[in-house]
Amino acid sequence: MKELWDLFVGFFRASNLGFGGGPAVIPLLKTEAVDHYHWMTNAQFSDAYAAANALPGPIATKMASYIGYQIASWPGALVALAGTILPTVLLLIFAGKLLDKYASSRELKAMLKGVRPVVTALLVVVALDMAKSAFIIKAPLDLATVGIAAVAAAAIYFRNVHPIILIVSSMMVGYLIW
Repeated sequence: MKELWDLFVGFFRASNLGFGGGPAVIPLLKTEAVDHYHWMTNAQFSDAYAAANALPGPIATKMASYIGYQIASWPGALVALAGTILPTVLLLIFAGKLLDKYASSRELKAMLKGVRPVVTALLVVVALDMAKSAFIIKAPLDLATVGIAAVAAAAIYFRNVHPIILIVSSMMVGYLIW
């Protein structure tokens, strides 16, 4: 029972204390899953994140479902998912009018502008942590990892290639190489 409560609390904190959704919640998810509760290692988190990015839908719900299932089977997946979405759903239902009233206020915009650099810093830290496990170079063949990352970064930056094309392509290249 404590396991289920920990899943709810961990995913509640990660999902509902993060600003910006999507990628901005990843550092908080990592903190809960890897650093706080030790449900998985950094490498396992990186693998789960990579697999979740290959699927459609919001990243927080995919990560919650996967990690929750790994920890406590179906009840764990459902509880982690509830911790991720239930508080936000309830907040939007009960505070919708209030959000509408202040959505364009200067004060709220100023606060959000202030939080953006912190979210960016959190993403950089998680990216560096994930890079540690992704770019372990032990043999010349592992240099392919660096090549895949370089091609993907160039494709995104210079050609605006859709991420799903890169994800599927890199999965096929990984299968062929490793």
